[in-house]
Amino acid sequence: MKNIKFIVLFVTLVLATTSINAAELKIGVVNAGAVLEKSPQKAKALARLEKEFSSRSKSLESKLKSLRSKQQKLAQDGAILGADERKIKERAILSEQRELKRLQAEYSEDLSIRRNEELRKLEKNIAQTIVDLAKKESYDLVIYQGVIFASDKVDMTPKVLELLKAK
Repeated sequence: MKNIKFIVLFVTLVLATTSINAAELKIGVVNAGAVLEKSPQKAKALARLEKEFSSRSKSLESKLKSLRSKQQKLAQDGAILGADERKIKERAILSEQRELKRLQAEYSEDLSIRRNEELRKLEKNIAQTIVDLAKKESYDLVIYQGVIFASDKVDMTPKVLELLKAK
């Protein structure tokens, strides 16, 4: 019986101490989606990707136009052409279609890889900015992702965005 009373007393003291310490914690929350969407670094990263992939995109577009032109010409001239000549042109068009699909798949994969690389860099930059702000303003706990609700009192998102815009 003495052990049970001792355990109850000990648990009560621990809970009381914890609640006192919790009241002194400085907690901040950062809206990950808002920071990622509104950061100027994201716009710069997207511009870099656009510049990097624009020539390949234009090349794919011109190849697609050329292929469509050849298909239309074959459709128009198909009745005039001989059977052998028609088959040769159809095979050439099919070959070009396969090549274009392969090039488009490579383009999409490369773009996706580069976009993910840029996003990882941006997320590291954002995380470092949050850590720097938390240290500067003496936060005990900062929650970045997975927050459903946070009051304006603990929301650090505007401060993080200001620091990112200053970089």
